[in-house]
Amino acid sequence: MLNDKPWYQSKTVWGGLVALGAALAGLGGLHVAPATQDAIATALLDTVAAIGALVAIYGRLAADKTLR
Repeated sequence: MLNDKPWYQSKTVWGGLVALGAALAGLGGLHVAPATQDAIATALLDTVAAIGALVAIYGRLAADKTLR
């Protein structure tokens, strides 16, 4: 892989986590449709990206030193 990225930016990782959660929910009697699983994974990935952006902005605003 030439384009490295953090694990939390991987839709495959989030999709796997959601699929695991759906499987565990299925064991408890709750069915989660595949389309719903995909929507949940996308929403989680978007949420993580938004949180990352907010942390970056906060970090820049809270920094003691200026950029060159």
